[in-house]
Amino acid sequence: MEMEKPLEKYTVKELREMALEMEGIVGVGAMKKEELINAIKEAKDIPVKEVKDISVKEEKDIPAKEEKDIQVKEVREKPVDSIVDLKNRIKDLKSKMGELREKGDNAQVIFLRKRINRLKKRTRRLAEKTA
Repeated sequence: MEMEKPLEKYTVKELREMALEMEGIVGVGAMKKEELINAIKEAKDIPVKEVKDISVKEEKDIPAKEEKDIQVKEVREKPVDSIVDLKNRIKDLKSKMGELREKGDNAQVIFLRKRINRLKKRTRRLAEKTA
């Protein structure tokens, strides 16, 4: 394959095919696009650019704001209920769900079913913590 366009413009599939044709590149199937590009450039003796680690965010110079401009959202802690309390809430919701089924309010039935499932998950998590 002759390089008509820069390596960055090729797809991963095309880069893998290109790398497989070259000698000295091993592990092509597991490589990501950036790794493939660097391996191909090294094999062709093209200078490799230093790639910044994008997982680490750079700190930007942000001008300091006055305190009155900054709004701090208070996070409300969820109270930890006991397993018995959660199960009682599940029973109440199931009875409400039965009433709504009789009325034919399917949207509310679906809403309550999801809420019950979340409560069941919470009971399981609490049981794991206490066990």
